[in-house]
Amino acid sequence: QVQLVESGGGLVQAGGSLRLSCAASGSIFGINAMGWYRQAPGKPRELVAAITSGGSTNYADSVKGRFTISRDNAKNMVYLQMNSLKPEDTAVYYCNADVRISLYSTRGYWGKGTLVTVSS
Repeated sequence: QVQLVESGGGLVQAGGSLRLSCAASGSIFGINAMGWYRQAPGKPRELVAAITSGGSTNYADSVKGRFTISRDNAKNMVYLQMNSLKPEDTAVYYCNADVRISLYSTRGYWGKGTLVTVSS
């Protein structure tokens, strides 16, 4: 059993910053890639940023230069630093992790999401 819990969402004015955190807990042998997705009203869920266990990252074009993803492997946590926020960043942000749950098995997990609202 693995749980992912996000925190750090809230209301911020355009141009401001937020830092999202995601903590993974449970029966975890290891975590491969971790990422942040978001879903805005009426739109499909999209990848915002991802990071491998080795620290390689990739970002959606819309957030490059503004968002930074990082992780702490020892703590099974992933973070998303969001700067220069825009109203179009408003969405529910979800944490995702590819978790090794045994010596031979991996499984994807999702957090319940945290709402980020950027006002203009």
